[in-house]
Amino acid sequence: MKVYDITTPIFEGMTVYKNKPEKQPKLNRVTNGYVTETRIDMDLHTGTHIDAPLHMVENGSTFETISLESLVGKAKVLDLTNVEDGITKADLESFDIQKGDFVLFKTRNSSIKEFDFNFIFLAKDGAEYLAEIGVRGVGIDALGVERSQEGHPTHKTLFANNVIVIEGLRLKDIAQGEYTMVAAPIKIVGTDAAPARVLLFDKIN
Repeated sequence: MKVYDITTPIFEGMTVYKNKPEKQPKLNRVTNGYVTETRIDMDLHTGTHIDAPLHMVENGSTFETISLESLVGKAKVLDLTNVEDGITKADLESFDIQKGDFVLFKTRNSSIKEFDFNFIFLAKDGAEYLAEIGVRGVGIDALGVERSQEGHPTHKTLFANNVIVIEGLRLKDIAQGEYTMVAAPIKIVGTDAAPARVLLFDKIN
């Protein structure tokens, strides 16, 4: 069984959303004799993370409402490297997407190291199509699941239909297909997101 780590590494100077300085993680390392301890100051939307409805919905549910069972199980990686803008319903219709699937979008984003202000995202009608099917979650290789959509309809459509959102995946070396996924977020309470370590296994359970 092979394990694929599709998590973005976290370090000072890493790529952050829109290159905003305030989103850069800061590490403060202190050594006293032989004892070293490090404090981190980090946005919860740094690198690979899972959004909670509170992120885009007023008085929305906080992170602890997302069940761990929903983050472990079969996932389908979809090769969408040919998409040049938003991932639409038309882009998704050729794939065998079923109710309960967790779909991961492999796009050209995974091959770009710096922040791309024109990153590939999930368009509103693509989100509506997936919500209609009844997928349990979506993951994308960008630091946002949408861009340039007034009112954030992609986020809101997914959250309204209990679809989990994972952002910041790295899928460059992952082939299209089915995997077993383990997405393990920090066990944090009352927040709008949590960083996560996301692993794929080539053995399907």
